[in-house]
Amino acid sequence: MRTCASASRELAEPLAGTAATARTWLLIEQPGPWGAKALTSSHLDPALGRALETAADGSGVRVALIRRPGRHPDGHEPVRRRVLLAHTAPGNSWIRTTVLTMDGTGGPGPSALLGLDFTALGAGEHGDIWDPYLGAPLAFVCTNAKRDRCCALLGRPLAAELVAGLGPGSEHRIWEITHIGGHRFAPTLLVLPHGYAYGRATAHATKDVLEAIGDGRIVTHGCRGRSTWDRAGQAADLAVREMIGEWRADAVDVIATRPRTAAPGTGWTVTLAHHDGRVWEADVDRGEAEPPRPESCGAEAGTPARMDTVALRNITGTDNAV
Repeated sequence: MRTCASASRELAEPLAGTAATARTWLLIEQPGPWGAKALTSSHLDPALGRALETAADGSGVRVALIRRPGRHPDGHEPVRRRVLLAHTAPGNSWIRTTVLTMDGTGGPGPSALLGLDFTALGAGEHGDIWDPYLGAPLAFVCTNAKRDRCCALLGRPLAAELVAGLGPGSEHRIWEITHIGGHRFAPTLLVLPHGYAYGRATAHATKDVLEAIGDGRIVTHGCRGRSTWDRAGQAADLAVREMIGEWRADAVDVIATRPRTAAPGTGWTVTLAHHDGRVWEADVDRGEAEPPRPESCGAEAGTPARMDTVALRNITGTDNAV
């Protein structure tokens, strides 16, 4: 049977501008099975999951569950779980981490999560909570079969291959994650702290991505965009980088997005600034990917949105408009 991922790959559907939007990620370790809506259909207390969804709504924070690659049994007994907070904005990318006892005994429990200031976290203000994570960049591979089977069939082997191939310590850098959107691009992954997402990933390409991020650079091949920005901003960022050959992760910032067309949600002008003072405007159009294909396995064929950068204008500096 043709899967959503194979259809998207065969039709060469563009990746730019398809990443999930989140300035800040709250990632909670939860082994065991995950349902389609994992925060409320896993071994995590569903009341806690619903409360976290409510607290994060509109804050710029996205909440997801993570687990170690491989077998992930959950004995339903009190265990200590890793929690990660990551902010992705240029010049202010950080990761904070702690360990919680999920039944609330022997240390901080779920109340520590419900007490977070989600508005401040979405704005990049961590208030010195928890411990700074100072290790190598982290990769999160989407593997949730209940969300879409492509994520499990393609994502879980990728996660396992990365752990095996990256050597000692890689088990602390590679995670499975519940949902980062775009399962038709499986295997998909998110890299933190900078928040760039990738699709149709391979182990070799992911190793290159992690090595680059470790040096403060990004790889644009296979890149879906930086989760910091809306999807028009993601597409414009990648287009500017390709035009000027800029790979430093924090060299380009999206400073404004405004509607450009009379029909809402069909076109935008994005203003981007380089840290050396150059500024560009990018015109981005929302189109439809043709011909029809399933956006998810088992779904009716449709024409998913695509973000096309149709014009770039350098409004300062010496680069020519294109």
